[in-house]
Amino acid sequence: MGEKSTNSERWLTAHHDPLASLYTFGSCMALADLHGDGDSKLIIADLGTGAYNMKLKVYKGTNLMSENTLIDLPTGVITFHMDTTEPRVPAVAVASGSYIYIYKNLRPYFKFTLPTLEVNPTEFDAWNQARDELLDVSMLYEILDSLRQEVGECGLTTRSQRFLMCHDHASQLTFLEQHKGFLLKRQTVVTCFSTLKKSHAEDDAISCLVLGTESANIFILDPEAFTILNSMSLPSVPVFLCVNGLYDVEYRIIVACRNGQIYTLKRGVKLGRPTAELTSQPVGLIRRDKSIIVATMDQYLYSFNNKGKRLWSLKLAAPVLCIESLEIRTLGLTLTALGLADRRVLVYRDKHLVDTIHTQDNVTAIKFGRFGREDNTLVMIMKGGSLLVKILKRTARFEVEESQGPSQAVAVKLSIPKKTKLFVDQTMRERENCVLMHRVFQHDLYRLRLSTARAYVSALDTSSNPVSLSQSEPLKLSAQVLGLGPTFKLRVELQNTSSVTPSLQLAVVFHCDDRIYTVNQSFIQIPMLVPGIVHVAETLVTCISELGISDTVRVFVVKGKANRPLLTAVINMPVAEVFMAT
Repeated sequence: MGEKSTNSERWLTAHHDPLASLYTFGSCMALADLHGDGDSKLIIADLGTGAYNMKLKVYKGTNLMSENTLIDLPTGVITFHMDTTEPRVPAVAVASGSYIYIYKNLRPYFKFTLPTLEVNPTEFDAWNQARDELLDVSMLYEILDSLRQEVGECGLTTRSQRFLMCHDHASQLTFLEQHKGFLLKRQTVVTCFSTLKKSHAEDDAISCLVLGTESANIFILDPEAFTILNSMSLPSVPVFLCVNGLYDVEYRIIVACRNGQIYTLKRGVKLGRPTAELTSQPVGLIRRDKSIIVATMDQYLYSFNNKGKRLWSLKLAAPVLCIESLEIRTLGLTLTALGLADRRVLVYRDKHLVDTIHTQDNVTAIKFGRFGREDNTLVMIMKGGSLLVKILKRTARFEVEESQGPSQAVAVKLSIPKKTKLFVDQTMRERENCVLMHRVFQHDLYRLRLSTARAYVSALDTSSNPVSLSQSEPLKLSAQVLGLGPTFKLRVELQNTSSVTPSLQLAVVFHCDDRIYTVNQSFIQIPMLVPGIVHVAETLVTCISELGISDTVRVFVVKGKANRPLLTAVINMPVAEVFMAT
């Protein structure tokens, strides 16, 4: 491979593809288990040439698994759970231009469009007069140029921005003739985005999308209806986001903006609070525990607390190209990886350098996480387009003493706070009532076990699970929804998991609220189901409600004249996108 490392015993080179031809950034990479089989895939939004050939690529191991064409330059890729449907597989969100494209099972599922902005009245009148030939091209250019000096580049529409890029009279006249007949719209674009857990903190809990836009706004989207739950404003354009907390409880959004400032947004706040001022524009932003780590364009790495106080700073030997957080759960460590312009990747533990990886080319994008079935995988994209994958050895350690020598803080006495009166009172109460507290805990634990057992028995009695537990009819059911609406296609896959016994007299029944949906074929007879063969049953479901709501569709697998279904699946239908002719 030709790759070397000063600490080569820590990393194994798992894959190196010098002909991958990838052009992307760290925000356009993600690692996720897209099929619920425990095999994580690498998702890359490839920028192509920067003008065309943009694609969403998915790698399974070392092989390119799928490709989807993107119609505009992507600005970010994330994976998130948008519902509680089993199996728990995440959706893929791609930010591109003014849209968020949602993919489920690697198929297009939904497209969210950012709300349009109000056009400046002076700009609107100038284009209308130019359309009616009341203004010549030179006068239009002067009006728009003076307006740009007044409201800034972001205050103009895309048409005006492109018109001001035409410096000669001929190109200005050609541009005016091509665009003067179209409606003037001011559309913003997505600059960065992240996810925010909605009500639970589990890894597979439902998450909201947090968007930063060119209009200096932060939007929080509902993951099910894709409506804007909250909107906040910033003094400058956001370029990096770090989000933690729960939307329904309390959350904090750290934003690094284009003006070199860091702002903080909390629940109930509409305008970002200034937190820290940087010496240059940010290159990357990471939030760790109660600190913020920022890399800047002037070759510095800073650490701030949540209130904006600088904790430490480091002068680096070369400009920073990318930054990534390395969370190694087996060691209980969270490190920081920096890709520098001198063909090195530096790994820091707080402000201490603990590892250095030398590469053949500059690293422009880094992603760390579970890839395939390896938990600690480092994926790097080079400036020349090559793909490099390294795996952390299980024997690897990142001790500060290995590179920095013995820490001087070892001999420093810890500053332990004094015991408060509240702490002493709580300790005395626990000592005096230890038996009663233990009994209450045991009582609540028994009630929890009882509720769990009852729910399990209820699921068995009503067959409310997609996998049959019966030995006589071992079946497996999976269902998915295709389309954007108002007409959807329900695709049901039924499989006999038995080794030798076929299944006979089976049927699939669809049940829904007839005030919201109509099912084209609510009863489908299934032929003899041979073991190991997947049988597919499809039907069309049309949303007839004009209220813009969604509901569930139940799928039952029945046999003969039995009074109870063998399997049951509940499908959460998406909100239908109604196409109205104009």
